[in-house]
Amino acid sequence: MSRSGKDPHERLKSGKNRSVSSSRWLQRQLNDPYVKQAKADGYRSRAAYKLVELDDRFAVLRGAKRVVDLGIAPGGWSQVMRQRIPQARIVGIDLLPTQAIEGVVILEMDFMDDAAPGLISAELGGAPDLVLSDMAANTVGHKQTDHLRTMGLVEAAADFAIQTLAPKGSFVAKVLAGGTDAALLALLKQHFTTIKHAKPPASRKDSSEWYLIAQGFKGGR
Repeated sequence: MSRSGKDPHERLKSGKNRSVSSSRWLQRQLNDPYVKQAKADGYRSRAAYKLVELDDRFAVLRGAKRVVDLGIAPGGWSQVMRQRIPQARIVGIDLLPTQAIEGVVILEMDFMDDAAPGLISAELGGAPDLVLSDMAANTVGHKQTDHLRTMGLVEAAADFAIQTLAPKGSFVAKVLAGGTDAALLALLKQHFTTIKHAKPPASRKDSSEWYLIAQGFKGGR
């Protein structure tokens, strides 16, 4: 029950001007324990728990001193990093505006811009130990097109990681159902000692997203 004494489900049903899709989204938000926990913990989004769970399982943040957060908006992953690796230098980038986070450099621009990689590296001040990518392309409603657009971002992020990572560094990226395509997977296997795929519990069951975890960068480009 809400503070007004009304059942939020009733408010949902009475939203005459609300579309079916937005009503479903709101219903899911109201009933999502991760959304409630994020508010309680001060995280900007439930996505923060995906990184928490990936780190608990794979220790991706352990020892990281310089981190790149690709697709930083709204900032939940960087919030987690500020808590878990407070001394790390963190540089995030996103086309969407992101509210400032203490101790994090945020670049508001498209990662696919030719100038972006150089600006990120300049702000980082050295080779990153970890490159994180939670980027996903805006969907157009066509499954194959959406998949190709998002995997294009994954490939760009992987190329950036391979070009910039310090030896023994890690790369974590959101991919879609089906995992990483064969060519990209072969490339990553050349440069990392271990490649794994995981779907953290905080990732909604009906979502097609998975995460690629590449660890033990071998160095060399």
